[in-house]
Amino acid sequence: MQLIAILVLAAGILNAAEEWPQFRGNPQLTGVATGNVPANLRRIWTYNADESIESSAAIAGGTVYVGSHSKDLLAVDLQTGKLKWKYRATDSIGESSPAVSGGIVYIGDLGGVLHAVNAASGKGLWRFNTEGEIKSSPVVSGDRVLIGSYDASLYCLSGGNGKLLWKVATGNYVHSTPAITDGVAYFSGCDETVHGIRLADGQESVKFPSGGYTGASMVLVGKRGYYGTFDNEVVGVDLVKQSILWRYSPSGFPFYSSAAFGGDRIVVGGRDKLVHAIDIKSGKAIWTFRTQARVESSPAIAGARVYVGSNDGRFYVLDLANGKKLWEYEAGAPLSASPAIAGDRVVIGDQAGNLFCFGR
Repeated sequence: MQLIAILVLAAGILNAAEEWPQFRGNPQLTGVATGNVPANLRRIWTYNADESIESSAAIAGGTVYVGSHSKDLLAVDLQTGKLKWKYRATDSIGESSPAVSGGIVYIGDLGGVLHAVNAASGKGLWRFNTEGEIKSSPVVSGDRVLIGSYDASLYCLSGGNGKLLWKVATGNYVHSTPAITDGVAYFSGCDETVHGIRLADGQESVKFPSGGYTGASMVLVGKRGYYGTFDNEVVGVDLVKQSILWRYSPSGFPFYSSAAFGGDRIVVGGRDKLVHAIDIKSGKAIWTFRTQARVESSPAIAGARVYVGSNDGRFYVLDLANGKKLWEYEAGAPLSASPAIAGDRVVIGDQAGNLFCFGR
């Protein structure tokens, strides 16, 4: 898939093959891995966190970091599945997923607190309190950390000491994770508005109607963005012209999953129980794959394969070209978290509290 490789580079993907340092793998939220995942997977290890894992894992320095409803941020050895340390948050960790940068792990909890934790030791470094629960995942750009909150604000903090640099208020919850390119953070909010906020000073440079109430995060491909909405659509937008490119409306069900970028297409899960591959130019369906329950897991792509969980309790591997099922694993509990891929391993958690690692 040479075209995919070229477009992945063009999108500005920054992570190395052995890393998946944040939600969706990189600041553009493309959900694309640069490593080689083996064609024939097997379960290598399982770690049980005792309570539901809706947080999507980050992988850095040979360690898997993930949050749990048990209030714990966990650090697990990627090779063995052995626990390295636990850090106790102030409240349950829901969908907020860790971001790892400069030896620090950042994660939000449902009590509205953003935590900074030493990645090697698990020692807390600082905490920052917002005024609403955090389901957004942190994104790091240079020495700045961005996080959305249900207090309807996007925050920018100093990564080193947690000092507030700026705060931007929106018209409703900031559920999604901001995607960053060229010094601007883009997100489509629950206020039905696409926002583009300059990292340098917190000034809004882009603002236009998003096409619907949005919980999913935007994937950036150059200066275009793609995201699903609770108005039962996937939307493509031009961030320069501040306009809607197309709307994909296959059924009367919302899209909560965040899309992955696969060359000439995006791949996204729907509450209609389908995984959808959509042409990024036309907004037309290329293929769909049916599961047995809603798909809230955000797909990841490595090479010519799509990796995605479903609330039917199965983890699927699909052919990116045609949507054919290549492999599945029955976890037995809903998988609403998203896969993380580093090197030749894939990690995902389920709502029974199991963290699975697949590889050769």
